[in-house]
Amino acid sequence: MNLPTLFLSHGAPLLALDDSPARRFLLGLGKTLPRPKAILVVSAHWETLGGVAVSLATRPETIHDFGGFPAALYRLQYPAPGAPELAERAASLLEAAGFAVQRSATRGLDHGAWVPLSLMYPDADIPTAQVSLPRGASPAEHERMGRALGILREEGVLIIGSGSLTHNLNEFNGGPIDAAVPSWVSDFAEWMNLQLSDRQRGALLDYRAQAPFAARNHPSEEHLSPLFVAMGAAGEGAKAERLHGSYQYRVLAMDMVSFTS
Repeated sequence: MNLPTLFLSHGAPLLALDDSPARRFLLGLGKTLPRPKAILVVSAHWETLGGVAVSLATRPETIHDFGGFPAALYRLQYPAPGAPELAERAASLLEAAGFAVQRSATRGLDHGAWVPLSLMYPDADIPTAQVSLPRGASPAEHERMGRALGILREEGVLIIGSGSLTHNLNEFNGGPIDAAVPSWVSDFAEWMNLQLSDRQRGALLDYRAQAPFAARNHPSEEHLSPLFVAMGAAGEGAKAERLHGSYQYRVLAMDMVSFTS
């Protein structure tokens, strides 16, 4: 079974509770995919210094790594079993590719992982592990990281990069979820989707210089980095398909992308 890889924009944590086009899409996404044997998530909310980290937790906790939200959000749990053997396999693949790898016995699932998974697979019955982003790595290094993990797709593992196609919360002004989207957000999102559909790997890896309003949409890069991991994991010449596109809170492009080889 050779699974696609996914890039999911997870938006704000309230995606788990509040109705939106992106939430409705994720509620149906799991049903359209072959059931994976396990899931490996690379989330924008776990970065590590000095290399990559993997979680070997057998029962990963649900991490509520956010503040100021309704109490109902903190009561949500996603008790998926861990996948320590998968995590160790991922660690070995990354080490063979030259990455320094740390191992955590206790790291749980942050909201970049459990929020979309709670919608896609609400039964929480698929073994799940997380891999961190190496802080400060370039898009090309994140793609190379994905390439090291790509063989796992042939072993029934669904590789998910969870971030956001645009992510500048400094410009979030507290408006409604369906507030009008400024052109600096939509222009960047449209450029990214054009490069993805045209398989313009070089332009994507150089998005910081080539894309309109790149730094404004990503003052820091961690929310776009999972896209490059997912792209790399699908292999050379991977085809990107935009599965969903919508916007939330002016500044969050909620694109969901599938990569197939």
